Amino acid sequence: MASPLTGPVSGRLPDFPWDRLTSYAATARSHTDGIVDLSVGTPVDPTPEVAQAALRAAADNPGYPTTIGLPETRQAVVDWLGRRHGVSGVGLEHVLPVVGSKEFIASLPLHLGLGSGDLIGFPALAYPTYEVGAALVGAEAIATDDLAAFEGRTPSLLWINSPANPSGRVLPVEHLRTVVEWCRERGVLLVSDECYLECAWEAEPVSVLHPDVCGGSFEGLLAVHSLSKRSNLAGYRCAFAVGDQAVIAELLAVRKNLGLQMPGPQQVAMKAALDDDAHALEQHARYAARRALLRTALEGAGFRVDHSEASLYLWATRGEDCWRTVADLAEQGILVAPGAFYGAAGAQHVRVAFTATDERVEAAVRRLGAH
Repeated sequence: MASPLTGPVSGRLPDFPWDRLTSYAATARSHTDGIVDLSVGTPVDPTPEVAQAALRAAADNPGYPTTIGLPETRQAVVDWLGRRHGVSGVGLEHVLPVVGSKEFIASLPLHLGLGSGDLIGFPALAYPTYEVGAALVGAEAIATDDLAAFEGRTPSLLWINSPANPSGRVLPVEHLRTVVEWCRERGVLLVSDECYLECAWEAEPVSVLHPDVCGGSFEGLLAVHSLSKRSNLAGYRCAFAVGDQAVIAELLAVRKNLGLQMPGPQQVAMKAALDDDAHALEQHARYAARRALLRTALEGAGFRVDHSEASLYLWATRGEDCWRTVADLAEQGILVAPGAFYGAAGAQHVRVAFTATDERVEAAVRRLGAH
């Protein structure tokens, strides 16, 4: 309902970008062999049986969950971060399960009490939800990769994203350390979106919470993680934030009052998925094979692939307006995301997901080769 004082909340937000792909999707669907949808990047492979079995076993769950989550689920986060990513010093008090990382990213400025007097920074090429979160609370936003662009002003919140969506860029340890130090000197909360941390191909991404980056202290730092990509759990909405104990405690206090809780069965499934590395390695191998096929086909069709050393996308360009590329590929029955969705810096690129089935990836390869 619109407020008589402020107008509709939706009026503060940018247009939902995916609505602009509707006509191109229709063109791609008209292809005689059907659409190859490489736009959104949604997982298509089966949810791991270990997670499905855990969910079934926890299906009898009549009571309310708690906002802080099950201790065994939070312990699984602690163990996974240490085992897989060399992050030490994490305790249960540093972990907060959340219902999907997008929900958390979009609502974080609101839950931190930010508003019209605050400045929020995010990368020049960025997942649109960072901007949405700022717009929701009326905060000023700056899209930049250059800390000097703040020109002496101090943001309340700074987002970084490595491995990056859409470009697949991985920030080196030295750069991450510099950003951490810059934020700590100014009292800026630094939040690192690390949802693609295990989707690496030609680099070794490092968490902002790794001791080589943060010096063993989580002060002023949060990392956001999701199991949607690693474990094909997009439909389960399993994610978590981890970092500065004081910030986690504040978010917990706010979220308790709002009744924001991850369902109990999903918490059990998340623990099972985090405890099991085998399925994640199998999925990584599937994506590696699809990535290699698509990259070769794109380069053979005249594209240059930039960055893309991690994530689930190829950041490709032919040196032309991204919408022209989208239209041309749609005529071939291939739907991709225009780089303009992610900021002005993406105006000549398209984001090509390799999350489609083997059969659809092979169809795209044939079409690109024949064009």
